[in-house]
Amino acid sequence: MTTSIGRRTSYLAVPANLLLWLIAAFHMLLLAALFVAFLAARPAAAEDAACTGRNLIVELQQNDPARYAEAVKEADATPNGKGIFWKIEKPGLAPSWLLGSMHVTDPRVLALPPRAQAAHDAANTIIIESDEILDERKATAALLAKPELTMFTDGTTIDKLLSPEDYKRLEAGLKQRGIPLGAVSRMRPWMISSAVALPACEIARKAKGVQFLDQKIATDAAAQGKQVKGLETLVEQIQAMADLPIEFHLKSLIETLELGDKMSDVVETMTDLYLSGDIGMTMPMLKTVTPENKDESNDYAAFEQRVILDRNKVMAERAAPILDGGNVFMAVGALHLPGKDGVIELLRQQGFTVTAVN
Repeated sequence: MTTSIGRRTSYLAVPANLLLWLIAAFHMLLLAALFVAFLAARPAAAEDAACTGRNLIVELQQNDPARYAEAVKEADATPNGKGIFWKIEKPGLAPSWLLGSMHVTDPRVLALPPRAQAAHDAANTIIIESDEILDERKATAALLAKPELTMFTDGTTIDKLLSPEDYKRLEAGLKQRGIPLGAVSRMRPWMISSAVALPACEIARKAKGVQFLDQKIATDAAAQGKQVKGLETLVEQIQAMADLPIEFHLKSLIETLELGDKMSDVVETMTDLYLSGDIGMTMPMLKTVTPENKDESNDYAAFEQRVILDRNKVMAERAAPILDGGNVFMAVGALHLPGKDGVIELLRQQGFTVTAVN
């Protein structure tokens, strides 16, 4: 099977498959952990590269106010789309707290809002997506436990899955990033993507050992003697990515390489939305700036179901008995919070009152 990914045309030219993959990359602890493990084998950057991204929403407002208005309308209609910090209550229990996180090392993201920091410090128990990130050896062991989810174990190599043109793009893109093609030839496409998706400034910070937000939250809690509990295993997160069609991952890999400097713009846009608490705007905005392609509608549906909705149910179900103890601080990817099938609504269905904290 080979695939040739044609170039898209749009005034923003951000391909749909890549945007979906980036959403996964910034809202799955697995990919953050993979990137840390990958960089551990590479020399640290001499100095932090400057973050140069610009907010695409500003450009959208200026160039196509009608499309921007459509995105805002959809975002406003998204249940629980405003806010990243929430209070969880149930009669007879001490209040608990829920933070939507972003799995990056950006210092703006690492600086918790004062009320969130206070709630973290006062909590008895901390919940994160996977407590395996507290121990890099444990995380690495989890990744190696099922090699078929991350590597081709049947003799397949990436060159057998790509057209000659796309294979050359991959080789050139990896060379530009200092990654020998031979070192990743047997990796599954989404594994390779996890090594090249982030902008230079994020790469430099991770290479120097800066923790991403959830990792810092968990490490600080463990240092304070708090109990840290995970809702998923890293293998379960691996499986969610592996369950998506390989064609989706192949497209995303090539598009990641082709996006080049615009990667920083996408990351900056997602970060600005996160910092403003306008989480409900993330998906509408990304869909709005994406060139229309009916062939990718199935990709979007499969991605949303497997990476977001299925995992929302798991998180809410496993968090409920822990939250029943009261005085819990819970942090999961912000994309899991909004929507009628988001974690917030699912917790309400289990008898909790969940309200936004400004």
